Amino acid sequence: MIQLPTSRQTASILLLGASMVMTACQGIIPGAKRDPPRLYELTPKSTFPKSLPKVNKQLIVETPLASSGLTSSRIAVKVRRTTLDYYEKSEWTDLAPNLVQTLMIESFDNSKRIIAVGREGSGLRADYILKTELREFQAQLYNGQEPEVHIRVNLKLVRMPQREIVSATRFAVTVKSNGPKVDAIISAFDKALGRILKRTVTWTIKEIHRRSAKGGGRRRG
Repeated sequence: MIQLPTSRQTASILLLGASMVMTACQGIIPGAKRDPPRLYELTPKSTFPKSLPKVNKQLIVETPLASSGLTSSRIAVKVRRTTLDYYEKSEWTDLAPNLVQTLMIESFDNSKRIIAVGREGSGLRADYILKTELREFQAQLYNGQEPEVHIRVNLKLVRMPQREIVSATRFAVTVKSNGPKVDAIISAFDKALGRILKRTVTWTIKEIHRRSAKGGGRRRG
């Protein structure tokens, strides 16, 4: 007579089978055994000059353009002038251009000097669009040099609905890290980007205010 397995034996067989399937999958799926990366984020700017004027305009901040090497959630580092590498097991919470865009918008909001600011598709009837290009966003650890973080952005202010570029500038900041460890590098990133954000908000609002005072910020039609 054939003896059927008990319910407890059946459960044990099912668990063993599931364990074997998981083990097999880990051998097939790339990175299945990899430890999850540690995620890092940066902070928006919240302090601005008291003399910064208020503008009754709406602003769209577009996602910054960037090279494919920087359009990544991985934290870029250059150990040689001609190569771009990334820190292991450490990533931003978003793609670098998206992260910078979000922090720009939050910084404009924190300034309380502009009536409304948002990203593309937010439904704002923009008076101005801020176009940016992220040229540098990496740490540098060249041989014999102290670790540094380099951030460089190009900015263009576009008046709507004419789609006319009314002003352009660029900002570049270098901050030395307190050491080569990732936490120290992230701290340097936060300081460097904070300076970029403050300059970006201050420059943009002053440019909009200057043109509004001249009557150049009015909509036509």
